[in-house]
Amino acid sequence: MSQPAVSAALASFAAHPPEVPQTALEDTQRSILDGLGCLLAGSVTPQARMVQQVVHSLGHSDEATVFSAGRASAAGAALANGVATHTLELDDIHKGSTIHAAAPVIPAALAVAERERASGAAFIRAVALGYEAALRVGEAVNPSHYRYWHPTGTAATFGAAVAAGALLGLDERQMLDALGSAGTQAAGLWEFNASGAMSKTLHPGKAAMNGVLSADLARLGFSGAPAILEGSRGFFQATAAESDPSRVTDRLGEVWKVSENGYKLYSCCGHTHTAIDAALDLRASRHWDAGQVLATIREIRLETYGPGWAIVSEPNPTTPYQAKFSLAYVVCVALLEGAVGLEQFAPERFGPAGVLEPGAAALLKRVQTTVSSELTARYPAAWPNRLEVELTSGEVLRVGGDFPRGNAENPVSTELLEAKFLNLVGAQVSSGAAESALELIRQLDAIPDMRVACLALNDLISTENHREERA
Repeated sequence: MSQPAVSAALASFAAHPPEVPQTALEDTQRSILDGLGCLLAGSVTPQARMVQQVVHSLGHSDEATVFSAGRASAAGAALANGVATHTLELDDIHKGSTIHAAAPVIPAALAVAERERASGAAFIRAVALGYEAALRVGEAVNPSHYRYWHPTGTAATFGAAVAAGALLGLDERQMLDALGSAGTQAAGLWEFNASGAMSKTLHPGKAAMNGVLSADLARLGFSGAPAILEGSRGFFQATAAESDPSRVTDRLGEVWKVSENGYKLYSCCGHTHTAIDAALDLRASRHWDAGQVLATIREIRLETYGPGWAIVSEPNPTTPYQAKFSLAYVVCVALLEGAVGLEQFAPERFGPAGVLEPGAAALLKRVQTTVSSELTARYPAAWPNRLEVELTSGEVLRVGGDFPRGNAENPVSTELLEAKFLNLVGAQVSSGAAESALELIRQLDAIPDMRVACLALNDLISTENHREERA
């Protein structure tokens, strides 16, 4: 029996969506707030600067803003801004699909909205639709897809195409073509993780760029495979040992996936966050400082789930990027320092032989990790971790959780997300400029022209406002 025409159903929904509920629009605005904070702060990182340079080498265009780096074509801006959003490892994460949707979807929508001079309300609606497509496709192939493929680069390409297509007003046939072109470009392999290569940030950038390209081509009549998801050589068959196409259409238009979105409080892989929460809570409950942690803890036994462990198993990271994917390292610094922010991944902490910071290096030697079949069976519905800490006294402390802070099951407030935005952006520009940027984002739904908004936002983080260049 052939599978239902899932691609056509998704295209029909994206071209003729129901009215987005107010709660989903508010959740979309939270996602945009969080994503733009990551984008603006990430736009000055070395990885982002490299991509910006390449984008500008492709030719001059005034279509869209490359934040902190001038202007480019809409597709080029989507690429550069997508990479920038993902560089700090602080962008959002959806538990069921394991997708960071902000990095591919928001830059694609932002670039097209600016080029087309769409309203802020239209931009927000397009982002909501893009999240819907990305997260549902991701859920359909998760978790088997995740063994080799990075869904933020693969499944989210469909979301970027839908967001761009919504802003272009694509009809049902054109939207199906856009999905077809998006799916045939969907890529992103986990092999980068073996060496800590920069490819991970390229994945959402290319997804954003390919989404814009797919929508632009579809508007001109460029055809795409009409069964790109469910076809015999389509996305599901090619990239997942097991898939559930019904996840794409189940209660489509009734349950909005953006309202399930999660937000990251720590600058590292999301598979480590439940364990970080537990470590921070334990440290606080015992009133430990770094010296007491080293003097008191004999052994740390971590228990985690298989798909997550495959990504975060680095035992002794030699670079900041490897450290972001080291469950052992982030738990150690959480216990020692009570924080897992940008400072804990400073380059001077690492060297060719591993972690150089003496306390963390010493504590790492006391960590043992086990993959639990019981915890693995609960993924991706839960992201569980357990910590067992044996003290020198012989006492054993047990802590853990199922959902990291920031997940829908363990939510954080908009006020906390605004504070995160101000901390990130305020580290790059003056506090006044960061506050003004936040106020502009709060009012996006009332802005009549996204080009004006993007230009204003970029002015606020322009060269004259950069802290390092003012010093």
